[in-house]
Amino acid sequence: MPDYSGFNIKGNSKMVELLQEEEAAGTAKLVYDDIKQTFGMIPNLFKAMAAANPCWLEMNWYREKKIMIEEGPLDNKTRELIAFAVSVVNNCEYCSLAHEKMARMQGASKDEINHARQIIELFASFNAITNSFPDLPCDIRP
Repeated sequence: MPDYSGFNIKGNSKMVELLQEEEAAGTAKLVYDDIKQTFGMIPNLFKAMAAANPCWLEMNWYREKKIMIEEGPLDNKTRELIAFAVSVVNNCEYCSLAHEKMARMQGASKDEINHARQIIELFASFNAITNSFPDLPCDIRP
C-alpha cells in the first residue's frame, strides 16, 4: 500500500508516494539492498523514485554511485560541499539538508559549511549583478 501519511516538512499534506523497503520487489529490491549497504538506510528521494518507476531509481542510483561514491579526482567532502551548494542555489530544501548532513559525515566542519553558505550567497549576488550587464564581455577565461 502506498505511503501518503503525514505531512511534509513545510506542514502541507504529503502527495508523494514512497515505496517502503518491505514492499520493494524486483529491481527496486535489488537497488534498495545496494543503497542500504552503502548508506545504512533508504533515503526518501530514492523511495519516491522507486514508487514512480523502479528503472528510474536504478538509473539514478547508478549515476549516484559513479559520481558521488566511487573513487574520483575530488574527495568525498568536496563532492558533498558542491552538492550542498547546488542544492541551496536550486532552493531544494530536502537536498540542502541531506547534503549538509553528508558533508558533515565526510568531515566538513560547521565553519566549512557556513563558509560554503557565504560563498553561495556571494556568487548568487555576483551572478545577479553580472546578469544585469547583458553585454559584459568576460575577460577571464580558462
